[in-house]
Amino acid sequence: MPTKKKPQVTAAAARRGELLGTAAEVFAEHGYNATTVRRIADHAGILAGSLYYHFDSKESMLEEILRTFLDELWDGYDTVLASRLGPRETLEALVTESFREIDRHRAAVAIYQKESRQLVTQDRFAFLAESQRRFEKAWLSTLERGVAERVFRADLDIRLTYRFVRDTVWVAASWYRPGGKHSPEEIARQYLSMVLDGIAVRE
Repeated sequence: MPTKKKPQVTAAAARRGELLGTAAEVFAEHGYNATTVRRIADHAGILAGSLYYHFDSKESMLEEILRTFLDELWDGYDTVLASRLGPRETLEALVTESFREIDRHRAAVAIYQKESRQLVTQDRFAFLAESQRRFEKAWLSTLERGVAERVFRADLDIRLTYRFVRDTVWVAASWYRPGGKHSPEEIARQYLSMVLDGIAVRE
């Protein structure tokens, strides 16, 4: 039986990906409102008019950057949530997936952190609010299950714990750089050792 060949990335698609990567870095550094198409083009080493060959606006670039990040994030999260792991193992896997996404999409995570509150008011970016609701539900249900199964402390403030873990993990996008001394998995292990020592039931 013949094996399926992986689809080849065309030169145009590869160039589009490079431009999106550049745009993500510029948005993350300068902010969405302060970033112009000309600034992105300058960083990419092309004329602003040439950028319009690939994208119709900076809004469409930002939307693609954020959708790509969130689609990959939810691919990983959904796999974890469908695995029927225990609450502690689920929490560990979600944290690890989060750091892998920071490794893959550091600039997109930084944009999401800085800009999502403003962007969700626009119809084009309504998908951000839906993702936030799914995100909150996944984490809160995992923590609630941990308390119910006596894996996490009975006196745990679930919502406060969720906010602490969420912010502690995602703020790493402000300092993390891919290819550094520690892998995303190693950073996740270090974070988890600090977090879980505080919320796990003490024997």
